[in-house]
Amino acid sequence: MARKRRRRQATPAPTTRNRTLAVNRRARYDYVVLDTFDAGLELRGTEIKSLRTGSVSLREGYVAVQDGEAYLRDVHIARYKPAADANHDPDRPRKLLLHRAEIDELARHTNQAGHTAVPLRLYLEKGWAKVEIGLVRGRRDYDKRDKIRARDDAREIARRMR
Repeated sequence: MARKRRRRQATPAPTTRNRTLAVNRRARYDYVVLDTFDAGLELRGTEIKSLRTGSVSLREGYVAVQDGEAYLRDVHIARYKPAADANHDPDRPRKLLLHRAEIDELARHTNQAGHTAVPLRLYLEKGWAKVEIGLVRGRRDYDKRDKIRARDDAREIARRMR
């Protein structure tokens, strides 16, 4: 009679928090964020290694929809030094992993005058690189001044309350 094999219990993976790699702070100042959603990124091996070291800049980045696919453009992921010759192009467009409805919403939103989609935050979730995309509208100069004034007033009130 065949002996019954004992199955090994898989040890549960340690719970990992989301680890923020980069934040586009300037975007929240320059734009009014209308909606946000998360997307996966299609990356090469050296890109994810470079991301883990925090060598990324979202400042000039934006999202473009081309031929029914969404791409993250002008996001700079620095070369991974130990890779030498097998490195990636730091400024290449990267495909976003989204559902069809989300891509359609992005395309519809970016076709409106004055609207665009920008990366707000890049983070790791359970080892996978993700980007938080904001559907945004440009903020006027006087709106920026009002926002600064309101923040300063709130800070002054809090200071006096202490």
